Amino acid sequence: MRKMTELLEDKLSPIALKLDNNRYLKAIKNSFMSAMPLLIIGSFFVLFAYLPIDAYTEFMQNTFGDNWQRILTIPNDISMSMMTIYVVIGMASELAQSYKLDRMAGIFAALASFFVVTPMYGFSDESLGLGIPLGNLGAAGLFVGILISILSIEILRFTDKKGWKIKMPDAVPQNVSNSFSALIPILIIILVFHLIRIGFEQTNYGSLQAFIFDNLQTPLTALGSSLTATIIVILIEGILWAFGLHGANIVGSVMQPIWLTLTAENATAVAAGQEIPNIVNYQFYSNFIKIGGSGATFGLCLLLLFLAKSKQFKALGKLSIAPEIFTINESIIFGLPIVLNPIMLVPFILTPVLLCIIAYVAMSTGLVPYTNGINIPWTTPPIIAGFLASGWRGAVLNVVQIVISALVYFPFFKVADNLAVKEEMKNEENSNISAVEV
Repeated sequence: MRKMTELLEDKLSPIALKLDNNRYLKAIKNSFMSAMPLLIIGSFFVLFAYLPIDAYTEFMQNTFGDNWQRILTIPNDISMSMMTIYVVIGMASELAQSYKLDRMAGIFAALASFFVVTPMYGFSDESLGLGIPLGNLGAAGLFVGILISILSIEILRFTDKKGWKIKMPDAVPQNVSNSFSALIPILIIILVFHLIRIGFEQTNYGSLQAFIFDNLQTPLTALGSSLTATIIVILIEGILWAFGLHGANIVGSVMQPIWLTLTAENATAVAAGQEIPNIVNYQFYSNFIKIGGSGATFGLCLLLLFLAKSKQFKALGKLSIAPEIFTINESIIFGLPIVLNPIMLVPFILTPVLLCIIAYVAMSTGLVPYTNGINIPWTTPPIIAGFLASGWRGAVLNVVQIVISALVYFPFFKVADNLAVKEEMKNEENSNISAVEV
């Protein structure tokens, strides 16, 4: 076991560290985290608009008229349905800062480039001008926004290296000087993406948005929504944690755009009164797999709290239960520890896989409704999270999953607990012998 652990650590750690430190993946992760409050707020307005309570629906309809749901979903339209704009701003800011470029110039360049390649449509009433469908600003345009953010900042960096900018005298105020310095780089960036737009308009796709959606986003989301791919991702996350690497952050930077796109598709279907399309999405991952955090350790925490005989395990259970309720489990991962612990690594890696399969089967067979597209904060306690995502049957599923996680962890917990008890007894004996000798 030790040789295998050392071999995996030697092979996987360098790859994982490179992924975790990758400039682009870090920018994607940070931009989504920055936009998450908006996405969560918008999602909850969808929940309020479609609460399955007849008395509530009648009251709202009588008070605000037949269009009352449309009134409540407007905050979702300017948040979840426009998520790509916020991601573009966040990524451009992160990347520009990492290259020590002008952040505002980077944001404006990326945002302008995104709008340049995004199709606009006229209205039958010409006085209304042009408009951009929300679909192109939301989930459907997400991958376009990510790619354009990266390319626009890279062009900005290239022009900065080449010195293609207007330099003003030192006497000119800094803000004016910065504006003129960004003039040529932003002009080049907009011209590049305008030519890209013109080029795609001559093809059968009609736009860069349609090309990326058909050839990149659709295949990736189809792959990310499969049970097999989800299990592979969970296994990778668990293995990374095994060596003390933050598996959730590393995996999340790659998978979060895909899973949030699937979540947005569910939210759109709910708002339109259509059938919910996706089982696997960000809600499924955070609320029905990570029960208590990475490794689904909520059941293990209950074992530590109520069944541990070791003093250190009892103390760890008392210390960990409060953060564990809010899915924060680093105290267990590093305090038990689970990291580099051949006994506890087995259930830590396999329990989330088992919970994933159970949740997938429960939803695919209709026992539990698909998640409704509401972006629940990842710190929402289990059971409450299940209820908000899939109703009372989602809450029941969380209860079942906690029991199953405890059962899976139990035999391994007992071995570790017995070893800890023996170690404590040995230490006490040594202490007593030392006291007698003194």
